[in-house]
Amino acid sequence: MLDNRKKIYSYETELINQGEYIRNNASHPETAPIYLTTAFNVEDLDELMARYREKGFCYNRNRNPNRTALAELMTYTEKGEDSIICSSGMAAISTTVLALTKAGDHIVSDRTLYGETIDIFSEIMDKYGVEVTFCDFTRMEEIRAAVRENTKIFYTETVSNPMISVPDLRAVAREAHSRGALFIVDNTFMTSVGITPISYGANIVVNSLTKFANGHSDAVCGAVTGKADLIEKMYHYQVLLGCTADAFTSWLVLRGMRTMQLRVEKQMENAAKLAAALEKNPYVKEVFHPSLKSHAQHDLALSQFGSTVRCGGMLSIRLEDDRDKLNQFIRSLDLAHYAMTLGGYRTTIAHPVSSSHYDTPEEERKKMGITSGLIRISTGIENAGDLIEDFTSALESVYGE
Repeated sequence: MLDNRKKIYSYETELINQGEYIRNNASHPETAPIYLTTAFNVEDLDELMARYREKGFCYNRNRNPNRTALAELMTYTEKGEDSIICSSGMAAISTTVLALTKAGDHIVSDRTLYGETIDIFSEIMDKYGVEVTFCDFTRMEEIRAAVRENTKIFYTETVSNPMISVPDLRAVAREAHSRGALFIVDNTFMTSVGITPISYGANIVVNSLTKFANGHSDAVCGAVTGKADLIEKMYHYQVLLGCTADAFTSWLVLRGMRTMQLRVEKQMENAAKLAAALEKNPYVKEVFHPSLKSHAQHDLALSQFGSTVRCGGMLSIRLEDDRDKLNQFIRSLDLAHYAMTLGGYRTTIAHPVSSSHYDTPEEERKKMGITSGLIRISTGIENAGDLIEDFTSALESVYGE
């Protein structure tokens, strides 16, 4: 028996066997343990077959208790039937589109997306014979004009990165389904605290759990949620591609998500307050946040998100296209710091031209509205008044001279 060996062997053998199994009752711990093992032992072939039948735990790349627990939470929060947990948000996106398309298919994609999502569509999918047409998903006429007979996927984000535009999810879902296509939505910026796209007609929701969901800037992870039959296809690809999340990362994200509602609601409230203050600032040319009446999709955002203080924790501001002044402004901030990520409990900023869209051709960036003076802000859970003072002081010190 695995936990009841008949003999005691030599020191060097027992060094790797003693203490291997937990013999006393250790069930139902208050916090789930981390299953760092690469494999789970079985008594014999009959037990192995039983594990296969019940989709139990055998080998870590296929299934892991921590990953399964996180998948259960994601399935619940995003109102799907099943989920897979991936090694990153990009792994979630690439696994999804590879599993659901084949050579000769066509994707209609929002033009304003995270830069590396665009790279997957424009570089990788092209190699596999899948064409992609980019258009403005806030304009239904552009979407309809882009559709072909072989269109299989409509793809967008609940709030676009970094222009903070908001598509009409119900309208896009109706159009996709009327064409026999799947509707995929990246919900990273809003999380299920802000909106559940499946409730608005999405077939699949992807999330970079690295961001707001985990919220502590210490884990890279992604998820895909949707109908069970679609997730089963993606699971097969995920195992073959080897892009499953590891046990410790899954445990960290699960822990982080326990406080997601508390954090994200505070971050959304802070974003709305900061956006309102910066819109009045004479040194800010433009502010992009759906809570503002000046936002092109303000009314739609209120309809989809519920209120001005639930319009997301991300905003962008447009300053002068002056690199030296931008550098001075970044250095002058006391609370907010530059980071190549978002969604953490501290406020961070990024420069899309130098980060998320650094390799996007300038002509395409201009179509999106991404200028050299654009700064993306991810609000944290600091005191809102302190954040406003930090940004206004930094702006005054640089642009008020």
